[in-house]
Amino acid sequence: MRTMLVLAMLAFAMPAYAANHAVQIKGMKFNPSKVSVAVGDTITFTNADPMTHTATAGDGSFDTGDLASGKSARVKIAKAGSHPFHCAIHSSMKGVVTAK
Repeated sequence: MRTMLVLAMLAFAMPAYAANHAVQIKGMKFNPSKVSVAVGDTITFTNADPMTHTATAGDGSFDTGDLASGKSARVKIAKAGSHPFHCAIHSSMKGVVTAK
């Protein structure tokens, strides 16, 4: 019984680990275009298109910078809420990150 109590206390004391989510840029689209994350999680954007793209949050909370074909960038989601993003080079490319 005491062992179970100690294990339960340790489980609550362990820090939560941030998750990493993946978004692929291909065919002039973000896939997936809607991403749900926890505050503190990261998203890795990978460009699988032959042209350069960005993933730029409209609220300025993240920006991958220019991603050439085959390149990736990881961004951290630091605040809760809805964070619409787009490609700064191709304005028709859009998505949204929702963080809780």
